[in-house]
Amino acid sequence: MAGKNNFPKLHNAMWPGLVGKGPDSEPPIDLDTMIALTAKAEVNGVKFDGIDIFHAAPHTNIDFTADEAKALADKAAKHNLAIGSIVAPVWPPVGGGSAMGSAEDRAKFVANVRKSCELGKALRDLGVRKYGVIRIDSASSPADWAKDPVASTKLIAQTWREACDVAKDFGERLAAEGEICWGGMHSWKAMVDTLEATDRPGIIGFQADMAHTLLYTMGYNAPEAALLPEGFDWKDQAQLDAALVKMTDMLRPWTIDFHVAQNDGTVKGMGYHDKTGRHCMVTDPNGRLDIVKHAGMWLRNKDGSLTKTMKHICWDGCMFPNEVMMKQQTWNDILGVMIKVRDAHGWEG
Repeated sequence: MAGKNNFPKLHNAMWPGLVGKGPDSEPPIDLDTMIALTAKAEVNGVKFDGIDIFHAAPHTNIDFTADEAKALADKAAKHNLAIGSIVAPVWPPVGGGSAMGSAEDRAKFVANVRKSCELGKALRDLGVRKYGVIRIDSASSPADWAKDPVASTKLIAQTWREACDVAKDFGERLAAEGEICWGGMHSWKAMVDTLEATDRPGIIGFQADMAHTLLYTMGYNAPEAALLPEGFDWKDQAQLDAALVKMTDMLRPWTIDFHVAQNDGTVKGMGYHDKTGRHCMVTDPNGRLDIVKHAGMWLRNKDGSLTKTMKHICWDGCMFPNEVMMKQQTWNDILGVMIKVRDAHGWEG
């Protein structure tokens, strides 16, 4: 049975229905289907509390109308689901632009952050969104960043500060997702450097995804920042834990959004996401993480006390095959481990 804790709230991400899907892959899964699968999941009477969404077609209209925002709110409320964090469409394929690109690119980046802040406010006003952040990244490749790391970081920080000004006007916070395929965010060290250069604490923070941050410890795209040796023996749990502790101690103070996830320690590429980690199922025997224990490294302070920073946590099943996503048991298994995370590291509120 689940414990008494009712915080953080348990959310499911909707964008796995879109990311990695398309003409050269599998067809997208529509938002209604993703919501229905989430709403039907249940473990010992406990259900998901909400969803996190991608502000991009075909799930949501980037240039949404008031009627479309109302329809989205109604769609979630119909299933007793809240809406939490919103992924801003900052990438060129969905109308954004590189945060370290031309003036036009950077203007597109900030403009689309504004649109997502507007959607966030609309959903707050409609009563379905009481917490959550606007999620961003640099929309730039590590290879482009590496041509001039100092200038690249400075430019990303400048763009992010402009985006922070927009977010502040809407009462929003931005969370930069640490993923090795994004320049200036491709290692834990680069991530800290870029956040410090942006210098907007309280408005911008870190979005930690357990699958992606595991790769931080391995030094992909940034060997100088590796915390695990090359050819690391995954049976050495103590060394893995030590690497994860070092990384989370550096990034936890910045962390304002959190994805529970699993990873098998391999790097793949798909579409616009080059050299990144594909999330594994909870039940994957090759999963390298002890999900409940390692989630606690993000949800608890150095002294073991609860951070209580995130009012909700989210599962990200990015790049799961459609066959897997269409099975209800997949989401029941996911919900089951989310409940265990909350039982171990949550609170009553």
